[in-house]
Amino acid sequence: MKCTPVLLVALLAAAFAQERPTITAQANTVFTGADGKFESVPDTAVIFFNISAQADTSKAAYDLASKQADQTRQILRTNGIDPKEAQVGYYSLQPVYDYKNPKNKLVGYRVSTVVTLKLKDFAKIGPITQQLADAGVGEGQSITYTLDKMDEAKSKAVEDAYHRAHSNAESLAHAAGRSVGELSYASVDTFENIRAVPMPRVMTAMKMEAAATPPTEEFSPQTVTVTAHVNALFALK
Repeated sequence: MKCTPVLLVALLAAAFAQERPTITAQANTVFTGADGKFESVPDTAVIFFNISAQADTSKAAYDLASKQADQTRQILRTNGIDPKEAQVGYYSLQPVYDYKNPKNKLVGYRVSTVVTLKLKDFAKIGPITQQLADAGVGEGQSITYTLDKMDEAKSKAVEDAYHRAHSNAESLAHAAGRSVGELSYASVDTFENIRAVPMPRVMTAMKMEAAATPPTEEFSPQTVTVTAHVNALFALK
């Protein structure tokens, strides 16, 4: 029994109905889907850390947080970074209660904010995180490695997925004794694997010896992978 292209399209549409957009089968068309990807060594490190202080009064807590912020700015300047390159969220002020006390006694106030710093020079990551830890600033440090021009990476992943989808369509059309015509419809989904690397205080407290062999020597750097899925409907000649 010979399957016509329309029948093949209908079967494919049913198979992808739960995960992909529903496409109405048309005569003389072929519908294909394919995954593509783009991999690259990260060019940007994003450091996240908290500025947080607790005191008996809200003013005292705010003053302590301001002092930590000044220390942070000085650490950045020491490493040749303009403090304006760091971004801060809003300061939050929360009362702190002693819940072991039957009356939930108020014991103080806590002021906190999150700081985000992007670095192109990865050699500065160690000194900055070390100095923040030594100064008692920067709780909950974590690092994410990413690409500065993520949109370009997504475009390349989409191009790869489209070429694969087009190749699949050509193979199917060739099997049916036809050829692929113009693109009639397409949908795109992109995904990126941004990995966060936690920086526990026990690790950042370790002294960095300049003469020591880097622990990453001879290993390959972890890449950032951007993937895309393309669904495409082509006319058949």
